Amino acid sequence: MQQLIVIEGPTASGKTSLAVALAKSLNTVVLSADSRQFYKELSIGTAKPALEELEGIPHYFIDSHHISTPVSAAQFESEAMELIRGELAAHKQLILVGGSGMFIDALCIGLDPIPTDAAIQDVLRNELFEKGLDALLDELKAVDPEFYAQVDQQNPMRILRALEVIRLTGIPFSTWRKNELPKRPFEVIRFVINHPREVLYERINRRVDQMIESGLIEEVKNVSEYRNFTALQTVGYKEVFDYLDGKWDLETCVEKIKQHTRNYAKRQLTWFKKHPGTSWLDAKSTDEMRDEILKIVQK
Repeated sequence: MQQLIVIEGPTASGKTSLAVALAKSLNTVVLSADSRQFYKELSIGTAKPALEELEGIPHYFIDSHHISTPVSAAQFESEAMELIRGELAAHKQLILVGGSGMFIDALCIGLDPIPTDAAIQDVLRNELFEKGLDALLDELKAVDPEFYAQVDQQNPMRILRALEVIRLTGIPFSTWRKNELPKRPFEVIRFVINHPREVLYERINRRVDQMIESGLIEEVKNVSEYRNFTALQTVGYKEVFDYLDGKWDLETCVEKIKQHTRNYAKRQLTWFKKHPGTSWLDAKSTDEMRDEILKIVQK
């Protein structure tokens, strides 16, 4: 059976370099499960790897879509499964790398066949922009308290998806999620890169400084016409929009990005802990972590 080797970890944990090293050793390719690196227009704020960082290893789902056509977890699952069953079927192993837990789980575990509606998505994105996330959370709490109690309430993508389904069907999102999941034609082997908290936070702070130096403010200006899209209602973009709107000065903006990115990293780690079969790798050099993974997957 084909192996899907998953490299997970919070933002700034070193996932890309590990995935590339592992792919080189296994002569395979990498699928990215970063919910914002799909988009051609977003690079600096998503920490998208530069071409030289990929070291010639084929990567799928980086710069694969335009921001004007948002990618849902269900769409990612569908497109990735089509690749795995077709173009990538000859590979004994595939690497899946990312920090977007919902997208990783969509491919590794599967999603219920939940309906979707583009018109409702547009309405909800406009409401998010005009009214803010709190108003949508209030609606979710009223119509589906079970899902409201479970969901990451700082994740607008998940809030919008739940409300889309509820408005479309009149059925609580939590009810839809209880259906039987599909079987997978591959074995999933999951690894999480785990840094000591203070080390991870320092890596995050350095990355944010590098983003600012690399031109994050200008990138945000260039995509301002899409600011009501979910991908831009996220850490690193929404804070810069607030800065450009005059809500705070640049120094405060940078500190807010660092703070919110650290908070996001904590939520990522909480998500990864949901899967008891995952191997947690103490952060070492890329080569040491690669060798540790190879010992496990080649048994």
